[in-house]
Amino acid sequence: MNPRIQQSDSLMEHHSVIVIGGGISGLATAWWLHKAGHDVVLLEREEKVGGTMRTTRENGWLIETGPNSALETTPLFKTLFADLHLENEVVYANENSEHRYILKNGSLHPLPMSPVTFLRSTLWSTRGKLRLLKEPFIGRANHEETIAEFVTRRLGKEFLDYAINPFVAGVYAGNPEQLSVRAAFPKLYALEEKHGGLIKGQIQGARERRRRPEKAKDRARLFSFLNGIEVFPQTLSKFLGPKVQSGVEIETISIKTSDRLAEVHSGSHSLCFEINGNKNGRRVQFSSTAVVFAIPAYAVAELLRPLDSTLAGLLSKIYYPPVAEVFLGFREEHIGIPLDGFGFLVPAKERRNILGTIWSSAIFPHRAPAGFAALTTFVGGSRQPEILDMNDEKLAALVTGELRSIMNINGEPNYVRVTRWRRAIPQYHLGHLSIIQQVEQFEKEHPGFFLAGNFRGGIAVGDCVMSSEKISGRVSEYLKRSSQ
Repeated sequence: MNPRIQQSDSLMEHHSVIVIGGGISGLATAWWLHKAGHDVVLLEREEKVGGTMRTTRENGWLIETGPNSALETTPLFKTLFADLHLENEVVYANENSEHRYILKNGSLHPLPMSPVTFLRSTLWSTRGKLRLLKEPFIGRANHEETIAEFVTRRLGKEFLDYAINPFVAGVYAGNPEQLSVRAAFPKLYALEEKHGGLIKGQIQGARERRRRPEKAKDRARLFSFLNGIEVFPQTLSKFLGPKVQSGVEIETISIKTSDRLAEVHSGSHSLCFEINGNKNGRRVQFSSTAVVFAIPAYAVAELLRPLDSTLAGLLSKIYYPPVAEVFLGFREEHIGIPLDGFGFLVPAKERRNILGTIWSSAIFPHRAPAGFAALTTFVGGSRQPEILDMNDEKLAALVTGELRSIMNINGEPNYVRVTRWRRAIPQYHLGHLSIIQQVEQFEKEHPGFFLAGNFRGGIAVGDCVMSSEKISGRVSEYLKRSSQ
């Protein structure tokens, strides 16, 4: 790409802020900025906003093809729901969804939720349970650790294999041997860093956690919407109205001097950036005082390469593994186990071809026709990316076979839908925080540029909402300084 302005016959639109990316990070950022009174426009490449938050409805089935739900980890959700008049649309998970299962030796074992159930659990041997008694006496690490190194050192190998490994696969579709504990699980890392250990931290930090407005993920309520998770981004877009422009392919971003911009626009304050793109075959141009990138790291890399090739190289190395979702609908009588929980996760040690399955129709209402059950299974990820080389028919057959074995299913699926994400979830590998430091340095050297998105600050929906509010605050402060 060439950073120079490309000539166009189209009129240039001027805005205080341009947000690039119409996923939940971009939409929420645009909303906070709009709510603060700023002139903001959001540019999205696809014709439909929402990013991976997509819902499909067909013949009584409701299929989430991205995030299936979210955790109410921040009071910002309540604020947004009130702003968007979504209170009556929000639905919380069935109480039974607190029950989670882990596959071990071909059987599903409930994940213990209390000290008593932990002691009775068959997921770990007596030796593995006794290993936890050493945890308060283990010192801190002297180098950046993977989550596997951290957990093995503090809690032992069994706890890694049958608790953390499947959990990491369920959240990141990743490998604990590659993810940085400090970057991917900062609160877990902070327990050791601040209190000297996990058990000490849980005890000593209990009062502090109760005072926080945010809730830990293990205590937050799980929610979605009656008509699917897509309601959230689509309603944000509806309330933003013409401030959202979809179908815009951005080609170049340029930084312009105030003298040059004075010729282009005579406003109350100088503009800093010009964006050139294409919409439906027509050249489009935008200018602004600030730009927020709320797109995947690899997409940011391509746009910033003319300005900072070093940072672009680092961002392009952030790995997004491929993930496929296989949604299967079965008659309830064909399923040989009770669907009395959220679903199950599969440890790598079990050598299966799936990462885990969500019992979708057991969690939220109206996910399947009467008499049927909806099961959402994930495959691939960092653990087995090669599985996505299979075609849809083979993937569905593979998953059906696994579920027959694990859940004692004796019939054929009545509904099948396969969704693929070639680049699914950013992996916070060792060295990720060094990349984020380079991002922060770039923002200092290029005031007016702001980098958001789930490669920074957490991958969960709640993380993205909290990050968007922080980014919008930083943008507001910058605009205030720029206008003085």
